[in-house]
Amino acid sequence: MNMKFPLLTIITVSALVVFSLADTAYCITPEVRACRRAPYSPWHTCYYHAAWGMPVALVVPPTAEYQTHFGWGVGNTRITANCPQFERNWPGPGYYNSRAYRPTPRWPSDTDQFGVNYVRGPW
Repeated sequence: MNMKFPLLTIITVSALVVFSLADTAYCITPEVRACRRAPYSPWHTCYYHAAWGMPVALVVPPTAEYQTHFGWGVGNTRITANCPQFERNWPGPGYYNSRAYRPTPRWPSDTDQFGVNYVRGPW
């Protein structure tokens, strides 16, 4: 009987410690995950701007955290994290393949199809 009480107490305390650490260690929001993926994903959508023939970056303040994508239809409006950030160390113009982008559809169904993409400024 004397041996069961300390063993049960040790198991209970260790279980509480493990579960409390696990709760705080994996508390990562979807916005944080998206911003961690941002350096490895493109800053633009697959549509080009009609006036420029390529995707256009709309520079917003660096404090802008979210962007709204408006869509026509039921439940197609969504809010996502604004993760791409403008960098000053840009090496210069790169290779541009116009066939990699699609034109704006005749009847667009989403604001992403206009070829204007939000990019946070460096200030």
